[in-house]
Amino acid sequence: MSLNKSSARLSLAPVSYFWAKDTLYDFYARIADTPVDIVYLGETICSKRRSLTADDWLQLADKLTTAGKEVVLSTLTLVEAASELGAMQRICDNPGYRVEANDIAAVQMLSKRFRDSQIEGFVGGPALNLYNTRALNKLVTLGLKRWVMPVEHSAAVLDEFIIPETVETEVFAWGRLPLAYSARCYTARTHNTPKDDCELRCLDYPDGLKLSTREKSSFLVLNGIQTQSALTHQLIHELNHPKVDIYRISPQSQSTEKVLQLFHDCLHGSLDPDQAEQQLENYAPFGTSNGYWHGNAGMSSHTPSAQ
Repeated sequence: MSLNKSSARLSLAPVSYFWAKDTLYDFYARIADTPVDIVYLGETICSKRRSLTADDWLQLADKLTTAGKEVVLSTLTLVEAASELGAMQRICDNPGYRVEANDIAAVQMLSKRFRDSQIEGFVGGPALNLYNTRALNKLVTLGLKRWVMPVEHSAAVLDEFIIPETVETEVFAWGRLPLAYSARCYTARTHNTPKDDCELRCLDYPDGLKLSTREKSSFLVLNGIQTQSALTHQLIHELNHPKVDIYRISPQSQSTEKVLQLFHDCLHGSLDPDQAEQQLENYAPFGTSNGYWHGNAGMSSHTPSAQ
């Protein structure tokens, strides 16, 4: 069988969940030995999650860089306090690593450094809501060099974008979809605790807290202030779009290294996507979907045989 090869690279998104310090260190020690090309580091969900300090993240970044990975530092997605804004400024001012901006405040900070020729550019995260070429080009003038396409975009929508040659496109290819962010903390509310005194309940849910329908169907996952899909989004059959430079894998508490290896093997033409898909189903506890990519409901699934 002749398998297609892709020149696209593989990235690992920031860990969305709240893991203990030792868990994070062990996880990234294993990631250093995987074939992933780009690793995003940092807390993007809640500023109360302080397993690692800023210096800890930088030390991890140095170790992963030594292992041959491109490292990007990620910012919070929802900023609600001056202290969070200050922490974001420190990330944006770091002297050694590119930054992924997940909030427009980070874009403003990074664009100033870009204008002053202090950085070569930044990454626009998936929460920036870049829905058309005009919005994309506006951020390009501010220093955007890579954008992570919003997860609800389809391949057909991506085809309509006119993307400058200097800009890389990254697409979410595996993981629970980040659907929404709120000032409320749903995990705290589940336990009837206030957000400001949440007792760090997210530590009890290394892959989030599943929310089911009245019919007992897996529907959503609650992750602090973030709402995710329960189904795992996967594009193992779609690793050949001409406008995609990077495919993003979202970390999970189990088997992330195996998922990375399967995607790497498919990208490099050494594994058939059908075989990979069969194995990937073992790592998606509530099933998979890819509807958004095909212009359908996000919970739906589209297979090559259905074309």
